[in-house]
Amino acid sequence: MLKQLKLTNVGPAQAMELELGQRLNLITGDNGLGKSFLLDIAWWMITSAWPAEVNPAMVTGKKALPRNTFERGHLERSLVGEEALQSSTFVSNEQTWLPLQKPKQGLAFYAMADGSFAVWDAARNRSSRLSSSSTRPPAYVFSPKQIWDGLQRDDGTWLCNGLIRDWASWQKEKGIAFTNLCAVLKALSPSAEEQFKPGELTRISLDDARDMPTITMPYGTDVPVLHASSGIRRILSLAYFLVWCWDEHLKAKKLIGETPDKNILFLIDEVESHLHPRWQRSVIPSLLKVMNNLDQQASVQLLAVTHSPLVMASVEPTFNSDTDAWFDLDLEQSDVVLRQRPFIRQGDVSSWLTSQAFDLTSARSLEAEQVLEQAARVLSEEVIDAELAQSLDKKLRNLLGDKDSFWIRWRYVGEKQGWLS
Repeated sequence: MLKQLKLTNVGPAQAMELELGQRLNLITGDNGLGKSFLLDIAWWMITSAWPAEVNPAMVTGKKALPRNTFERGHLERSLVGEEALQSSTFVSNEQTWLPLQKPKQGLAFYAMADGSFAVWDAARNRSSRLSSSSTRPPAYVFSPKQIWDGLQRDDGTWLCNGLIRDWASWQKEKGIAFTNLCAVLKALSPSAEEQFKPGELTRISLDDARDMPTITMPYGTDVPVLHASSGIRRILSLAYFLVWCWDEHLKAKKLIGETPDKNILFLIDEVESHLHPRWQRSVIPSLLKVMNNLDQQASVQLLAVTHSPLVMASVEPTFNSDTDAWFDLDLEQSDVVLRQRPFIRQGDVSSWLTSQAFDLTSARSLEAEQVLEQAARVLSEEVIDAELAQSLDKKLRNLLGDKDSFWIRWRYVGEKQGWLS
């Protein structure tokens, strides 16, 4: 598990430093300031492998480069339980980073915003001690299509059968993998009233011989997983990926005669992607619990990028400054600045919109915000132009809800001064 990250002359800022929480780490900030980039860096710090280098089909997860080619790019990391920092520099003439020593134990999961997935497993991705020509992959990296249809090496070897074939196989066997899949799907469901569970296997085409998994919808119909909505497919692929990774980890550990690892690093980008607001409000708590469905002793460190005020509000009941952290990226005078901010409970989603996480002036529409600014200036004047005030009142009636708190002051002043009847 990661304890500290330091970046110098890499990415959008000259320097960044993160002191990570042991349990939950949230990253917010405007588009283009480096949130996904930080997850790529965290992934590389564990694996020494950029996702797009492992799998050329990837369109994300590219190698990080120094922001200034005349200065050395420098990366540092420390792990929980280690005092010393490990560092890597960018070798310009080789166009590569010096690899870091990989942890001897643990797993790292990475769910990218475009539906790609990656896993590093110390049991399966360690280098061979006996052969310098080991072809074991440094990590398993899936494009969005490969997570569904399977991951195959150039020599024809199947590294993973994919969601459709594995799910169908697990369901027929009714073994521990299928039990785990059902438990994870239940944990990741949007609510207790809308719990996901596998339906009956089916066929979707005369030309497709695969037994197709289905998901039982709240309205009682079994829908083929390929026909589910974008949000549901994202959760189904995430659930499958976690179960597949854990199942393969257990098999690998059994083969080499070791006990399962307990430390898990979980990176997820745009955690709210495609999800209904009700679901956004439960997804982080669900992810923190989901590994307990696989192993009660597992210790999970979660790094999540979000643009959602509902996600931020959802962690208010459980956020603990001793184990959790919130990092925020801002653009200040053309410089990107990363800060670890104190997590202050806002108590309301709209308050998160106007907090330092999202920096909006108000939680209203742009048009309402502009008219309210005009109206506030009018109220601050000693002598109010009645014609202007009445014009603004007409605009406000088309923009604000009947219960908006602004009406109290507006109507009081208007009725008192006579320009509002």
